[in-house]
Amino acid sequence: MTFTVGGLCRRTGQFGTALSTSSIGAGGRCPHAAPGLGLVVTQARTDPRLGPLGLDLLRGGRSAEEAVAAIVASTPHSAWRQLGVLTADGEAAVFTGESCARPADGLVLGDGFVIGNWVRSEAVLAGIAAGFETDPMAELADRLIQGLEGGEAEGGELDPLQSAALVVCDPGYTFPIIDLRIDNSPTPIADLRRTWERWREIMDGYLLRAVDPAAAPDTRSLEGHA
Repeated sequence: MTFTVGGLCRRTGQFGTALSTSSIGAGGRCPHAAPGLGLVVTQARTDPRLGPLGLDLLRGGRSAEEAVAAIVASTPHSAWRQLGVLTADGEAAVFTGESCARPADGLVLGDGFVIGNWVRSEAVLAGIAAGFETDPMAELADRLIQGLEGGEAEGGELDPLQSAALVVCDPGYTFPIIDLRIDNSPTPIADLRRTWERWREIMDGYLLRAVDPAAAPDTRSLEGHA
């Protein structure tokens, strides 16, 4: 019971995913990303083991479509799974098992994918795609959240949303530069946008801590307590 958008920014080389759902903890179960490689999203009746498996398949040279096919072939429970795979160069593939909560479907975009199940209607997926593609020059994180907002505007899920997550990888770093999660909230997508806007203000300082800690600002400066 989740809707998700994954996408690549050709301008910056960043790729990432954003999702929202009516259950909590989805940010720890569904998205799996590896900088320089790609991402795998596993949802519906989620099996978090499929994410690392998919990344290993990409690491072994499989295409997005080949990775999806191999994941599906690896599990006897594929009917209950919904998958989205995106490579670091923008190749995407999706899968929706026949037992996923309906309505359920997936779309491959020009530089990404949309998947959803237990959504209000198929218009939700179209709304996510339209939101993501509204401004190709915007930051990828904004475009991904705009996708969620577009899906919510079309009715979102059939059950009230509780959580949302955003993960973005950048070619300059070996770890995701954005990994934000909202749980147990009546307005998770709005909260995710507010959290992203706050993280954007201080992100560079925390990234500098990883690569040059002596030159990085202290926590009080980053958090505005100084």
